[in-house]
Amino acid sequence: MLAHAQQDAPEPEKLFRIGDVSRLTDTKPFVLRFWETEFPMLQPVKTPKGHRLYRQEDVDLIRVIKRLLYQEGFTIPGARRHLSELISNGEGLAPLLERSEDGAGGNSQRLDPRPVLLAGEEPEAVSRVAGAAAPEPADLRQSLRAVRDELRAILTLLGTR
Repeated sequence: MLAHAQQDAPEPEKLFRIGDVSRLTDTKPFVLRFWETEFPMLQPVKTPKGHRLYRQEDVDLIRVIKRLLYQEGFTIPGARRHLSELISNGEGLAPLLERSEDGAGGNSQRLDPRPVLLAGEEPEAVSRVAGAAAPEPADLRQSLRAVRDELRAILTLLGTR
């Protein structure tokens, strides 16, 4: 009878510590903590000692947030509104998750590794130095937006805004 009761009991939910989520999503822990303050739908479980434990839904949401901010060029308020609309419309995150997994085929999404132009640099000079093609203007803007948002997040965490 004990074996039968164990089979009928629901499987306990797998929880991930912040370090594990950081590795799974290739996102720094301080960014994850900052995103908790900016995205009300991201609410990991906290232990009595204050340790964060993330559910699989939280990890999926983090992947979507990262995709919206770093790949699609959303601002934090824009990504927050977009996610709120998706959730309130009952659409869910599945379509965004599928698109993000198609792009890299792995657990993490990275920014475009091509060099970023500095003020006054010519694209040809960067191409010769880096041995790569010059970035497209749209790619460059997207990369710069992602860097800007990341720097804003860091400044906000440091309290020097």
